Amino acid sequence: MEKSAILSVLADEVEQGRLVFPTSANAAIKIKEQLEDPDCSLDAVIRFIQIEPLLSTKVVAIANSVVFNRSGKKITDVRSAVTLIGMRTIRNLATAIVVQQLAGSQLKSPIAAQLWKHSAHVAALAQVIARRVTAQDPDTAMFAGMIHEISWFYLLAREKHYPGLVDDSLASAWSSDEDLEDESELECEIKIGTAILKALLVPQPVLESIICLWEGYLAFPPSTLGDTLLFADQLAPVKSPFVLPSHQTGDDIVGNFDTLAGQEALSSILKDSQDEVKSLTEALCA
Repeated sequence: MEKSAILSVLADEVEQGRLVFPTSANAAIKIKEQLEDPDCSLDAVIRFIQIEPLLSTKVVAIANSVVFNRSGKKITDVRSAVTLIGMRTIRNLATAIVVQQLAGSQLKSPIAAQLWKHSAHVAALAQVIARRVTAQDPDTAMFAGMIHEISWFYLLAREKHYPGLVDDSLASAWSSDEDLEDESELECEIKIGTAILKALLVPQPVLESIICLWEGYLAFPPSTLGDTLLFADQLAPVKSPFVLPSHQTGDDIVGNFDTLAGQEALSSILKDSQDEVKSLTEALCA
């Protein structure tokens, strides 16, 4: 079956509500739902985090990042980490874990690993850009960065039902000029990602910002959450194995932004924030 035909079939599936999640993702979704219960006590929150190793690891790692832990005092337990970073960040991390787990048995494949490293870099950069450039909420920007590759994590999981859908040769072929010109394929990717984001109850502003990234329209100067996300995506040193329809490189963006009058030079902002970005990226990849 042709790639475009597979995408069309999968897009129809998700639009009809027939989302197929691997067992690991379903377990992560249940924990996410429990954490979002407003009546969930602190002790219950801590128990739920502790039973999910990937989540507990990231929670403690995030709490020790430069962004959240200005004192530098080492955090070694979940309770202290939760108290420091707060429930909003905890819930965002829980959703990010669901996104990772969507890859199912492909979670440790090279493509999935690159996809998550890319997501982590985008999340860290988006947090800084929101705070220093676009005046958006930094936590929301970081959250959007963590989950913006959701459709591809889902497609990785579906590969076992559609052999060859996502493999090394396809990943490299996906970025060819001919593929990028096929709007129907991009539309299918957006349909798949949008349906999953809605199923996970991702807030509408975050969903819209991710769609903005998928469509690849970046305004200058960047000002919206969508601009923040697309800006971060194009600056990320680890690229997605699946290229979006954007023709600007990170160097192009830095050059263009640095020429804008009355703005702090982007190169200076990135240099000043490099420790924060590095620390947060490493925490998300923990």
